[in-house]
Amino acid sequence: MASIALFSTDNLSLPESLQEAVEHGEVFTRAWVVELILDLLGYTSEKDLCGLRLVEPACGAGAFLTVIASRISASCQAHQRPIAEAIDAVRAYDLLGRNVEQSRALIAEKLRSEGWEPADASKVATAWVRQGDYLLQSDAEHRADYVVGNPPYIRLEDVPDGRMAAYRRACSTMGGRADVYIGFYEMALRSLNPGGRLGFICADRWMRNQYGRRLRQLVTEGFSMDLALVMHDVDAFDDQVSAYPAITVISNKPQGAAVAADTNRSFGAERAQEFSRWYLAGEPSAAATTTSYQAARLPHWFPEEDSWPTASPARLAVLEDLTERFRLLEDTRTGTKVGIGIATGADKVFLTKDTDLVEEDRLLPMAMVRDTTSGTIDWDGTYLVNPWTANGDLVGLDAYPRLAFYFEKHGGALRKRYVAVKQPERWYKTIDKVDHHLTRRQKLLFPDMKLRIHPVLDEGGLYPHHNLYFIVSDVWDMRVLGGLLLSNVAGAFVEAYGVKMRGGTLRFQAQYLRKIRVPDPARISEAEQAALAEAFAKRDVEAATEAALRVYGLAELPD
Repeated sequence: MASIALFSTDNLSLPESLQEAVEHGEVFTRAWVVELILDLLGYTSEKDLCGLRLVEPACGAGAFLTVIASRISASCQAHQRPIAEAIDAVRAYDLLGRNVEQSRALIAEKLRSEGWEPADASKVATAWVRQGDYLLQSDAEHRADYVVGNPPYIRLEDVPDGRMAAYRRACSTMGGRADVYIGFYEMALRSLNPGGRLGFICADRWMRNQYGRRLRQLVTEGFSMDLALVMHDVDAFDDQVSAYPAITVISNKPQGAAVAADTNRSFGAERAQEFSRWYLAGEPSAAATTTSYQAARLPHWFPEEDSWPTASPARLAVLEDLTERFRLLEDTRTGTKVGIGIATGADKVFLTKDTDLVEEDRLLPMAMVRDTTSGTIDWDGTYLVNPWTANGDLVGLDAYPRLAFYFEKHGGALRKRYVAVKQPERWYKTIDKVDHHLTRRQKLLFPDMKLRIHPVLDEGGLYPHHNLYFIVSDVWDMRVLGGLLLSNVAGAFVEAYGVKMRGGTLRFQAQYLRKIRVPDPARISEAEQAALAEAFAKRDVEAATEAALRVYGLAELPD
């Protein structure tokens, strides 16, 4: 990538707003966390560190560099090298001049304290730390065997327009409302030499939020996600911040085994060393559960870039196993499809309970969320005032005088809708077409928002409203599938991938239902089919879960 020269790195002049944002975004990492990250990366003094290049993109006041200097010093002594030979072993950047000077001073002091000549110590410190914008450096300056650090927490709105435009040109993953740290991840990953490793402690929102999608895609397509160590409740920084941090280790190699781990407030320096030893031991089937952390090894990381799941490490391991062994719920082989009900753009006009409002064949019975509350359909008599023919065309209003009169009566509201403004000659259409084949089919209905997964069977005859999602299938017995989807196993997929609202309410949208993995229906025994169907009929979640565990070949579903 070509260098973008917006400023001189010898005399960096920052806009006042950006300088304030950078200062506000400084979050300094505790020394034991730095030690942990370097250990996890294998950046240890036993190696000849002079022959390797480590880059820190935003060094701040030197929290990482002090520890790095100590390790390089020990490596030089172990390999009988003068410290001057480590002059190219590190490149660190920071936007703020005072941070550069402080970092250089700390490095020089650390090297002098370990017996190196003051002149050599100062020369190395000056070479290692540079004032500049990491995101706008040349590709040659970036190349690294290791990239480590704590990228700055700078809000998008605090970055001047010109600088942000330059960032977006340099970093293709910084789309939408992406935080600046997204760019740091991208630049660091692209800079890694073959086999190189990144170790960041940073907010973990990018693993699930929309603005992290491009970064997840970059990781999925070209790198190995080796470790995600969640540290939300850990005192990892010098100051108290609500950053929801996680340590991520990502390598420039094909995806291999991965570790998912979570910690609690008691996780500190001693437990960090213990976790590091467990992680580096690399026993393929091992899991770890202690009073301070839980961890599980996965055969590989989750392959999709649209969202990565969040759950306990043990549950993530189960989900990864199911992802490996079973096909997706939406599957052309079984003709199983997931969809959403009809959006009208004007429910007050298009929905009615008045059976005399328009011509009889213009009323389509509708399934509403309230009809599904009990677990079986209890239809409340809502109809769609239907403007569509069985062939998917709009009806001619001249053939339906009562319908024409009704629509004209509400013409002002209907014509103001965006869909009508775009197609004024089709002003009385609903946003979505009616698929009349769907009305007649058996289907499982799912309310958009619910505390737990809630499949309800419509035997045929109702058309779902847009607050309901539906599943149809050419092969599945819908009662058997209903039992499977009523289980906590199916619910675990939505809980891991889906959005959780205040109070624990989950969103059962199509993109989350499509994440569910299911067995081949032809391979489910008659006895298990009967058990699932019976559990579904009785709305017995416990029985459904027990049967699902047997069908999936699981001993249990971890919390």
